[in-house]
Amino acid sequence: MIPFNAATHGQGLPSPLAQDYQRFLQLGSRRAPHTLHVHESGYRSGTINTDALGLRYSHGAGKRFSPAERGSAPRVNLLVGGSTALGVGASSDEHTVASHLSMLTGEVWLNLAGCGLNASQELLLFLTHQHRLGDIGHVVVLSGINTLAHQALGEVLASRYELGQAQALQHFFSGYNEGIQPTHPVRESLWQRLGQALAPRRQVPAPAWRLSAPAKRLAGAADDIGRTLRQWERLLADSHATLTFILQPLLPWCRETLPAGEQAMLTALERQPPHFDSLLEGIFDSQLHTAFFRRIKTQADPVPCYDMNGMLSSSPVFGADLFIDRMHLNDLGNNALAKVITAKLGLAQEKHARRKVTPIKLV
Repeated sequence: MIPFNAATHGQGLPSPLAQDYQRFLQLGSRRAPHTLHVHESGYRSGTINTDALGLRYSHGAGKRFSPAERGSAPRVNLLVGGSTALGVGASSDEHTVASHLSMLTGEVWLNLAGCGLNASQELLLFLTHQHRLGDIGHVVVLSGINTLAHQALGEVLASRYELGQAQALQHFFSGYNEGIQPTHPVRESLWQRLGQALAPRRQVPAPAWRLSAPAKRLAGAADDIGRTLRQWERLLADSHATLTFILQPLLPWCRETLPAGEQAMLTALERQPPHFDSLLEGIFDSQLHTAFFRRIKTQADPVPCYDMNGMLSSSPVFGADLFIDRMHLNDLGNNALAKVITAKLGLAQEKHARRKVTPIKLV
């Protein structure tokens, strides 16, 4: 459930970067129904690679690490979240937030993220692989938007539709991974092609639904996130791990003015809006964003919570093009985000002390 539209180059052709993610996400749909949806295991490309568990590698000190291949590291740290934490948009595994955190802190940061996961699913992913992780230092949950989208998705799925609307809804969800095209087009027979050419064209109507007020959806998502963070805290209470939640950056919440490249990107998105955007209907207002984050902090207490939408402006490169769409970052954006996290949490000064650390809440 990610708003990833293929970047283009030349005469409107998908770039190699976009094609790598297209194929990766398409293959990820081939999964066992009883397992948590993560990604294709053992995926290999010049852009993104996964281990035997379907989790993306992070890099540090000339080595690569993952939950399945953490090596002899005495302690690991976790970056948890959805596609932004995974690093959709990074040109390679070395340029994800987790890899930059590894470089900046001198510690191993594992990428424990999955496209489309909401807060509860992120926690389930951790529980699934907790036995593989060993001693954990820091857990940073970089998340928020998927849980908000799931609020709308739940309302859509709970609604009743007439036959025509149900068919439109099915068509909507069949193309839900935005921008993804089949890697190998299906070759149809001559008779199939002739039949399609002669058949009357039927335009699939856009699915129509009524969502609750944006404030109500935001409040529900904030409560879900807060409850889940308190569950995280209880799970980690007997360990030496620290837990931090960071509300991921969303372009409309993050900037008042856009750099030229991001403005062009946004104009292109508005011509052909991703399906995901319909689940975020009405939430781009800055006052709603402020109320959303404050409610997360209240519900998550005493877990420390930070808002990257305000923090990212402290980066020296904030004026540059950082976003590839409304919620995913390019290499420069991932690096800037990692540096802000490192500075805000004091991770660069971490002395690897094996002691219980009491997190300090941001006021």
